[in-house]
Amino acid sequence: MATTESSSVELTGSSAGYSPENPAPVIEPPRARTKKTPRASRTNFEMHGWLFMRLSGIVLTVLVIGHLVLQLVLDGGVQKINFAFVAGRWASPFWQIWDLTMLWLAMLHGANGLRTIINDYAERDTTRFWLKMLLWTATVFTVLLGTLVIFTFDPNIR
Repeated sequence: MATTESSSVELTGSSAGYSPENPAPVIEPPRARTKKTPRASRTNFEMHGWLFMRLSGIVLTVLVIGHLVLQLVLDGGVQKINFAFVAGRWASPFWQIWDLTMLWLAMLHGANGLRTIINDYAERDTTRFWLKMLLWTATVFTVLLGTLVIFTFDPNIR
């Protein structure tokens, strides 16, 4: 039987010092919560953002690789891509939804990544706020403009 000098904890077998007479020691938290320590969010936004990044990354990988294989390998390569090619593709609701899904997921995935970078590196609250406002404004503008172009594309421009 081994005992330590600072405490009389007996280390035997798998119990490693625990017994009903000698319960496990209570470990104090390393620091107390202060007024500046943020409380856990009730919406758990960061966990949802993390999960979105993983899932959208998987879906984007499938969409982009599928897009590249279909456009560049099966349809004859870059030399065949022109205005008529895009007009023919966007005449089909399937390709409109495919491209719209890629646009939305890519923009939201990238914006969420940049939001994380802004949170990590912008030290002042006002700088962080304005950078995020600029990011979300650019994201909303690009998503809305891209959606508008995909659904209102007119191949008969004169």
